Amino acid sequence: MHVETNAIDDTWKLITLKNDQNISIDILNYGARITNITVPDKDGKLENIVLSYADYKKYKNDPNYFGATVGRVAGRIANSKFELGGKTYILDANESNHHLHGGVNGLHQMIWKTQTFKTDSEVGVELQHNDSNMSGGYPGNIKITVTYKLNNDGELIIDYYAISDEDTILTLTNHSYFNLNGNLKRSINNHLVRLNSSYFVELDEELIPTGNKIKVDNTTFDFRDEQALKAGIETPQKQNQYAKNGYDHYFLLDHQKRNSVIVKEPNSGRIMTIETDQPGVVLYTGNNLDDTLELTERKSEKYLGVTFETQSSPASLEFDDFPNILLNANDPYQKRTSYKFSITDK
Repeated sequence: MHVETNAIDDTWKLITLKNDQNISIDILNYGARITNITVPDKDGKLENIVLSYADYKKYKNDPNYFGATVGRVAGRIANSKFELGGKTYILDANESNHHLHGGVNGLHQMIWKTQTFKTDSEVGVELQHNDSNMSGGYPGNIKITVTYKLNNDGELIIDYYAISDEDTILTLTNHSYFNLNGNLKRSINNHLVRLNSSYFVELDEELIPTGNKIKVDNTTFDFRDEQALKAGIETPQKQNQYAKNGYDHYFLLDHQKRNSVIVKEPNSGRIMTIETDQPGVVLYTGNNLDDTLELTERKSEKYLGVTFETQSSPASLEFDDFPNILLNANDPYQKRTSYKFSITDK
């Protein structure tokens, strides 16, 4: 197992984690983001399975949040405001009238401090950022730590820890776009997904939750028995149409089962299994991608990557029966999401 750090410039660093099976993961300290995950296919061919820019400097103005740690609040906050403790807080409006993924100067725009480590069982990097009171409009001085760990079981573990000196709101996630074909050879339309969720959250035409939780039965949102992502892309229902013919929806996880999400790509034989202690996941199929971005392997296009954003729900700021994002002063925020990479049996 191996971990190394390479300087891109005076402030940007790239940390590479590598295990004994030649799985390697690159993490950039700008945005605490994943820029590469190389894993073998069923024939042993090593290829990258995430979207990344060919030029690192493109991350400075990245509306797609490729691989980033996003927050303080992942997702959309309606009308860019919320109430807490009898006070109204105004946030950046960076998507029409709404606040998305922490705003203009969210965590994806920060340079994080790094500390690498290696043990007998894993290699990793701890990234730390202190966000000041009222940064982006959020109350509380908050210390945030994101730790990436890679082990020899082919598992990437992301641990999130934070503590604030005031009551605030927080839900963090990773925004990697996955494409298990490898090196972006094809779209994600034929990826097979099993997602243990009986309900998804209804959106309005501006992708803001209406407060309704809809049963997935007999819809393109039923992934309980595995289906291809093209179900909501090629034969979209009304909710898919709101998301530009795809998915950009929050699914409430049924946590009585292990393996919250399983993703398979039949051609490569790659499998990604996601486990999380978060209450839900946003499934987004890259509906806003176009052909203007120079990525590491090729130009971008719609449906070239899919995200699984494990998190609580910003809709809880308006609706009581949603997984809440409140963080009380001096209470630790601790969450974990893991991604295990494997291949089908030949």
